[in-house]
Amino acid sequence: EFPLGYVLLQLLLSVSFSQTGEPLCRQLGDSEIPQLYRDGDIKLGGIFYFHSSWKNVESTYERKPLPLQCISINFREIQFAQTMLFAIEEINNRTDLLPGISLGYSIYDTCGSIPRSIKVALALNNRNESVSSNSDTPCTKPVQVQAIVGETSSSPSTAISTLIGPFDIPLISHFATCACLSDKTKYPSFLRTVPSDYYQSRALAHLVKHFGWTWVGAVRSNDDYGNNGIATFTETAEQLGICLEYSVSFFRTDSTEKMQKVINTIKTSTSKVIIAFVAHLDMDVLIHELSNHNMTGYQWVGSEGWISDSQFAAVDKNRILDGAIGVSVPKAHVSGLKEFMFDVRPLRSLNNDLYKEFWETLFSCKFKQEKSDGNYRECTGREDLTGVENSFTDMSLMPIFNNVYKGVYAVAHALHDILGCDKTCNNNVQLDPFTILQRIQKIHFKTKEGEEVYFNENGDPAAKYEIMHWQPRENGTLDFVIVGVYDASLPFDKQLSLQNTTLRWAQSSTKVPVSVCSEKCPPGTRKVLQKGKPVCCHDCIRCADGEISNVTDAVICVGCPPESWPNERRDACIEKESVFLSYEEIMGILLTAATLFGTCITAIVIVIFFRYRKTPLVRANNSELSFLLLFSLTLCFLCSLTFIGQPSKWSCMLRHTAFGITFVLCLSCVLGKTMVVLMAFKATLPGSTMIKWFGPTQQRLSVLGFTLVQIIICILWLSISPPFPYKNFKEIKEKIILECALGSAVGFWSVLGYIGLLAVLCFVFAFLARKLPDNFNEAKFITFSMLIFCAVWITFIPAYVSSPGNFSVAVEIFAILASTFGLLICIFIPKCYIMLLKPKKNTKKHMMGKGPQKSF
Repeated sequence: EFPLGYVLLQLLLSVSFSQTGEPLCRQLGDSEIPQLYRDGDIKLGGIFYFHSSWKNVESTYERKPLPLQCISINFREIQFAQTMLFAIEEINNRTDLLPGISLGYSIYDTCGSIPRSIKVALALNNRNESVSSNSDTPCTKPVQVQAIVGETSSSPSTAISTLIGPFDIPLISHFATCACLSDKTKYPSFLRTVPSDYYQSRALAHLVKHFGWTWVGAVRSNDDYGNNGIATFTETAEQLGICLEYSVSFFRTDSTEKMQKVINTIKTSTSKVIIAFVAHLDMDVLIHELSNHNMTGYQWVGSEGWISDSQFAAVDKNRILDGAIGVSVPKAHVSGLKEFMFDVRPLRSLNNDLYKEFWETLFSCKFKQEKSDGNYRECTGREDLTGVENSFTDMSLMPIFNNVYKGVYAVAHALHDILGCDKTCNNNVQLDPFTILQRIQKIHFKTKEGEEVYFNENGDPAAKYEIMHWQPRENGTLDFVIVGVYDASLPFDKQLSLQNTTLRWAQSSTKVPVSVCSEKCPPGTRKVLQKGKPVCCHDCIRCADGEISNVTDAVICVGCPPESWPNERRDACIEKESVFLSYEEIMGILLTAATLFGTCITAIVIVIFFRYRKTPLVRANNSELSFLLLFSLTLCFLCSLTFIGQPSKWSCMLRHTAFGITFVLCLSCVLGKTMVVLMAFKATLPGSTMIKWFGPTQQRLSVLGFTLVQIIICILWLSISPPFPYKNFKEIKEKIILECALGSAVGFWSVLGYIGLLAVLCFVFAFLARKLPDNFNEAKFITFSMLIFCAVWITFIPAYVSSPGNFSVAVEIFAILASTFGLLICIFIPKCYIMLLKPKKNTKKHMMGKGPQKSF
C-alpha cells in the first residue's frame, strides 16, 4: 500500500494540472447534428429513422470508427416527422393553447440502429456544446428538450427509456407497442399513444380462436416487439385451447442461411395459419423471402406493425398475403395533415445530404452534380407530388400519424397547465422534465376531431383495435376492409365483435381455412391426447358402454342414469327397454302352450278316471287320493302361468307360494299313495294290524299335515321378507330386467327344501314297494316319476342360479312343467292305457292275480 501522504500529493498534482490544461467539462465523441431543427421558446425532441439500414463496415480497432453510413430512405418515418412538424406548427398558430409561446424542435435520424438511438438521445439531453472550466457558464445545464416524441419501434424505445428515465424526460412513442414498456419500475418516463401489445396479443388470440384455428405457427421479429408480443399471445392462446406448432424469429439483418431456416420451418409444418408478429422493416424482408419461394396457400394473421400498411400489398407480387387478417389501430383523421404532408417545401430544411437523398428518391431524379446513368431525370428542386405514387403519398397509416399528433398535443397541454396559460403564459416558471412528466400522465383532453386523449397508470392509452381484412377482388386488387373491432374495456365475452359479412380468403375462397392438428371429436366420442404432442393433437375414442358425450371435443364421457342406456351414436341417453317373460314373446308362448296342454291332458285324465271310477283299477289305487293328486297336478300346471307376465307385488308373492303349496299337495298325495301300497301288502301278512293305522282318515290327515307345514313356511316367508318386484340393471347392461326378488333367500330355499324332502321320502317308500307281488304295482310307476322329479329339480338348482334375467324364470317354469308331466305320465297314463285300450285287464281277478316278479 502507498503512504497516505503520497496519495494526497498525487491528487493535488492532478487537480493543479486539470486547472491549467484541458477543459474540465467537454463532450466526448462527435457532435450529432439534427436532421430537422427549429428554435423556439420550448423545444421538443424527435427521434425517427429516416433510413431503414446502414452499411456494415468491419472495424479494425486500429483507428476511430467512421460515422454510421445510413442507406435506404424510409418515407414512412419522414411522414411521422412531417406529422410532428404539422402539430407543432398548428399549436404555434393557436391562440388558445400556449399563447405567446413558440415550440421548437430538434429531430434526429437513427437509421434503425439502437446504438445510434442512444447517441441521439444523449445529444437531446446534453446539448452539443463543449464547456470550458474557465467559462463562467456552469458545467451543469438544463436539458436541451422538455420531451421527446418517438421512437417508432419497441427495442430502441426500451434503450432510450432506460437512458433518459433517471432524468425523468418524457418519451412519448406513437408505435412502440411492447408490453414490457408498461413496466414503470424500468421505464418510468415512457408513455405512448398506441395500445400495449398485451392487448394486441390477446386480440390476435381471440381472433384466431373465433375462426377455429387451433394449430398455428408463429413468425416474429427477433426484438422486444416480436418476442414479447408472441410470448403474450402464446400465454393467451394456451388458455383458449390454441397450440403453436412452431415459433421462429428473425431480424432484417440476418443472413440468407438464417432466413432459409425460417422458410424451411414453414414449409415442413402442417399448420396452415401463421401469426406474423413482425415489425414494419422486418416484414419487408420477409415478404421478399416468401415471394422468392412462392409460399402461397397460407393464412396470415398480422399484427398492427404491418397489417394496415398498403405498401406491403404493392410489393406482394405473388399474392402471398391475400386474405390476411389482423388487428390495426382504429382509423383516424387529422384535418389539414394530408395537404401539409404533400407540401414538401418545408423539407428543404433537411440537412443537405439527407435532403438530396430524399428528394431524389421521392421524385426519381438526380441533381446536376450526380452522374446520371440515363434512367433518372434531372432534379430541379421545384418538383411537386402531382401524379407521384409511392409510400410517401400513401396515407393508409393515418392512424399512426394521428398517434404522433396526439403525442405532441399531450406535451403542449401539459405545458399549458404548468405555465398557467390563459390569454398569456407565465414565462417565469422554471420548467423541469419531472414536472412535465407528472402533468402529461394526468392530462385528459379532446383533439379537434373529438378524440379523447389520456393515459392510464402505466402510461398507456385505452386499448381498442379494428379487425382489418385484406380482401382480394376479382380484378386482382386488394381491399383493406374493416370487419370488426376489439375493445379491451368491454366484458371478456364481448371484447371481440365481427361483422356478419362473408370474407374472401386466399385465392378468393369464401370458405374459412382450416388449421387443426386433429379434427374435432364428434358427440359420442372423447379426446385422448397423443403422447408427446401438444394438447391440440388428439385421437377420438368412442365412449365406453353405458357412457355418452353430447358435446363436441368432450374430454370425458359421462355415464347414463341406471334406467337409461346410450343410443347407437352414444350422444344421448335413451330409456332402457324393460324386459320380462311375457305372453307375446316366443318363449312365453311356448311355455303357456305347454302349460295349457298339460292342464288339458290332466283334465282328460280326470274325466277318464271319473268315467271309470267304479272299475277295479281306479278303486284299487285309492281313487280319492288319485283325484286329489290330479287336482294338485292341474294346480301345478296352472301355477306356472303366474311366472309369466310383468312382475307385480301380488304376482311375486303368489308365484312362489302357489308353486310351493301345490307341489307339496301333489307330493303329499304321491306319498300317501305310496304308503297305501306299502301298507296294503304289509297288511296281508298274518297278524299285521298296520292297515288299521293308515286308513282313509289317516291318509287325508297326512296330506293335510304335510301341506299345512308348507303353508306355515310360506306364511312366515311372506310375513318376514316377501318377494317383491325388482329392476335388474346388471345382467343385461342395455336392458332393464323386471323380475321378482326373493326377499328372503332362506324362505325360498326352505320351500324348495321341504319339497325335496317329500320327494325323497316318496322315492324311498316307492323304491321299497317296487317288488311287491301284484299285476299292477303302482309303486313302480311312482318310483319312475320320483326319479324324473328329483332329476329335474336337482338339475334346476345350478341352471336357475346361472341363468341370466328372465331365463331364470323360464328355467323355473320348465322345471315345474317337466316334473308335473313326469308325475302325470308315469302315474296316470299307464292306467288310462289299460282302461281305454286293455279293458280285459281292468278286472278284480286280473288285479289280484300273482304274476312272476320282474326285476327292476
